[in-house]
Amino acid sequence: MTSTEEQTVPSRPPGVLAPEYRALTIGMVALITLVAFESLAVTTAMPTVAQALDGLSLYALAFGGPLASAVVAMVVSGTWSDLKGPTRPLWHGTAWFLTGLLIAGFAPTMEVLVVGRVIQGFGSGLLIVALYVVVGHLYPAALRPRIFAAFATGWVVPSLVGPAIAGLIVEHTNWRIVFLAVPVLAVPATLVMRPGLAKGDHPQTSGKLWSKRAWWAVAAAAGVLMLHYGGQQHGVQQLVLVIAGLVAVGAFGPKLLPKGTFAIGAGLPAVIALRGLVAAAGFGAEVFLPLMLTRERGLSPAFAGMVLTVSALSWTAASWYRGRPNQPFPHHVFLQAGMVSLMLGILTAAATLDERVPVLVGVLGWGLAGLGMGTVFPTLSVLVLEYSSREQQGANTSAMQLSDSLLTATVLAVGGSLFAAIEPHSPTTAYLTAFGLPAALGLLGVLAARRTRA
Repeated sequence: MTSTEEQTVPSRPPGVLAPEYRALTIGMVALITLVAFESLAVTTAMPTVAQALDGLSLYALAFGGPLASAVVAMVVSGTWSDLKGPTRPLWHGTAWFLTGLLIAGFAPTMEVLVVGRVIQGFGSGLLIVALYVVVGHLYPAALRPRIFAAFATGWVVPSLVGPAIAGLIVEHTNWRIVFLAVPVLAVPATLVMRPGLAKGDHPQTSGKLWSKRAWWAVAAAAGVLMLHYGGQQHGVQQLVLVIAGLVAVGAFGPKLLPKGTFAIGAGLPAVIALRGLVAAAGFGAEVFLPLMLTRERGLSPAFAGMVLTVSALSWTAASWYRGRPNQPFPHHVFLQAGMVSLMLGILTAAATLDERVPVLVGVLGWGLAGLGMGTVFPTLSVLVLEYSSREQQGANTSAMQLSDSLLTATVLAVGGSLFAAIEPHSPTTAYLTAFGLPAALGLLGVLAARRTRA
């Protein structure tokens, strides 16, 4: 090779663990892993917590409260990141998150614990959006698929060990450790990031932090809270709360998303819409799968949980592959393939409702679903930044997270309400409905993936 040819060979970009990125990458992935672990651990521990604090009546609010506060925080964080850079909302988010954990960990009553959970949810909403904006500001485009693949792994790995660890903690020590252990680990993870964040905080635009958009988020958050709380009620109360929640989300949710999102407009609107569709389809089916396997196929809870572990492993594998350089196909092809994989996975898992279908088929099917989600999630994160100017990365990242939260909450509430209404009369019809709705969203996602090209 001549010297001229050597000069024309493009140099390979440094990895996400290169010296200039190592501390920031490790700190961010660690923080996301802790947020994910806490979410799963609290789900495992909450029945014991509610019993210990005599607060079963507030059980639903302990989950709905943080979901609602996170919706508001995502909007605030997106605006804040665009106005002042992502560092301030990241620090504030971490502080709110840790404060909420401490309040919940030391809570003397269930009411205090719910307050802590709401504060915790607000903090997680702030910091998650800010972390995605940090990637847009400080990582070159060539490295973004890798860091988002690492983020995806940070979300998935806790699902492999989080519930088991939380169960052991609750069974053999004290449930308060589930809340109080995370701050001990989160503080060092946050401090590790400080040097790397120093060069990423530059004011972008002028404007108000608390605007009309923030009030729309409050209204949408109220809808999410009504959906979540109403979905766990019965009779007329359930119907009224779910309808009111749907009205609030339907009226104010679109105002928080880019124009054309609900119509799946080409480019960024389709990307935002697809994030909601993939999350709602995947998680909407996942909540019913263990229930079906234990009640209809007679499996033990441990074995039913292993099915979810299979999907977590396939999700991790797909995310790792999407983070590799020199991908053979454009993004929209991977998105279509991922949504087809998710849809087929849901249908295959649902087929195990028939006793003639081996359970192993459902296990493999749900692994296929994990493969699809692991392909789609990091790809959408990359596209959101590609389609956003530096001044819009915060707003568009928050829109992506909001699409996920709003549509997932809606599908879980509607699917849960339909299941509760139908199951006493026909369990088979109830399960088919519970899996049919996510499968339909998966099919819509296949069509939306075609429109993600700019």
